[in-house]
Amino acid sequence: MTFYKPYWKSFSNLAATFVTGLLLFLSFPKFGSGILAWVALVPLFYALRDAKPWEGFKTGFLAGLIAHVGILYWIYYVIVQYGYLPIYAGITAMLLLAAYLSLYTACFAMGVIFLRERGNAVFLSAPLLWTTLEFARSHLLTGFPWENLAYSQYLYVNIIQVADITGIYGITFTIVMINTVLYNVLATRFRRGRYPAGEIATACTILLVIYGYGLFRTADIHESLKKASTVEVVIVQGNIDQNIKWDEHYQTETLDIYRTLSLGVITAQDGFIVWPETAAPFYFEHPGPLREAVLDLARISGRTLLFGSPSYEEENGRVLFMNSAYLLRPDGVVAGRYDKVHLVPYGEYVPLRQLFPFIGKLVAGVGDFRSGKGFVPLVSDGRRFGVLICYEGIFPEAARNYKRKRADLLVNITNDAWFGRTSAPYQHLSMTVFRAVENRLYLVRAANTGVSAIIDPTGVILSRTNIFERTVLKGDVKFIDVETFYTAYGDLFVYLCGLLLILSDFIQKRRRNHAGRNS
Repeated sequence: MTFYKPYWKSFSNLAATFVTGLLLFLSFPKFGSGILAWVALVPLFYALRDAKPWEGFKTGFLAGLIAHVGILYWIYYVIVQYGYLPIYAGITAMLLLAAYLSLYTACFAMGVIFLRERGNAVFLSAPLLWTTLEFARSHLLTGFPWENLAYSQYLYVNIIQVADITGIYGITFTIVMINTVLYNVLATRFRRGRYPAGEIATACTILLVIYGYGLFRTADIHESLKKASTVEVVIVQGNIDQNIKWDEHYQTETLDIYRTLSLGVITAQDGFIVWPETAAPFYFEHPGPLREAVLDLARISGRTLLFGSPSYEEENGRVLFMNSAYLLRPDGVVAGRYDKVHLVPYGEYVPLRQLFPFIGKLVAGVGDFRSGKGFVPLVSDGRRFGVLICYEGIFPEAARNYKRKRADLLVNITNDAWFGRTSAPYQHLSMTVFRAVENRLYLVRAANTGVSAIIDPTGVILSRTNIFERTVLKGDVKFIDVETFYTAYGDLFVYLCGLLLILSDFIQKRRRNHAGRNS
């Protein structure tokens, strides 16, 4: 029997690691439920119970790899379908990104063991460490905060309201803490030790405070909305096939689709129309019949029109392309243009091209785009629109910058046709919900193929479309001016987490040294 014990222990640890990876994957749309995030790390803690730091690193890496392959499998589809690369290249690129992101999970697992061996309580050190690492992942190498742990909770309105204080990281912290408490309770039961009453009480108190704050804050915001002015918005989802989107022969047909859909539902002049990212698949700044058709639509409708179109500028003999959004006044005058600031690596530009000249863009397109100069709201009729183009909707700092510049509304325009019928369009939507909550603004989302949506300042998705559906989403938005702690101070909560992590380890070190001198 002694011979089989190490084998059984190794197998049970491997199984637990696999379960954590699977549960993390299933915590996000479209295949799972956010409820699973609250227990997803319990098996990982089991696998780490007797491990050394390097063993923990490997265990955490495997769990992260399983999770991220499940979450990001759609990258393979984008690269093969629209980058025209072979299947093995698509799989390799997806695995490389998943492996990179898994390093953070690996560092978390190794860090938990390291801190535990130094006398730190996992109950506190684990959520502090995960939160700090998740923040690092969201910023290092341009950042990739795709489906951070908190985003799994986007449908649970009373849980996510705390984001207007802590951002998403307060929710992440709480989820990891609950996981540690559940593991400690289960471990205590099997070992017949004393239940961690203090940990249970602390975790329950934090949950009750967050939930109670959610109830209070939603009621408070709804009161503010009752007094706010209402404006109608028309979101046009053209559902233009990505394979013909940039074909010159279909440009007029594309504009006809948007024109017909836009004018077919307008009942009053007050309000605005939103078209998706690159809805006008030509250079709008060029004089000609295509430009005139768009200007004419604004004049006929009598509404403000916001739409996406590529643009370019010549500088020192070079042509620089931008992924842009234009705002037209009801009289057809261009009120402003916003150029996308946070570009997609290897989709809109190639980072480190000088070091790796053999690497090109993974998605075919017009060329490398240049980043815009800043998050500056577009203004028409006294209303300030904060435009988030595609990928920018997953970055809290973008929406926060707009709110600090007195934006009245957030508008996310995107072309999710790249994703096909994968889980990516649903994941993309789940993250933009938090931008509305953090800044207490309505968020309007216009997607070429879905999911288009209207989201209120409490994060409730008031209405939405399906993917690959040619339709119009019509609804009302309100303009409120509610200040939030997060807008004012940003990710202060994360900095406090990092400071507390360092401070708690320092205190434990002092205690060990003191105990050593007295022994």
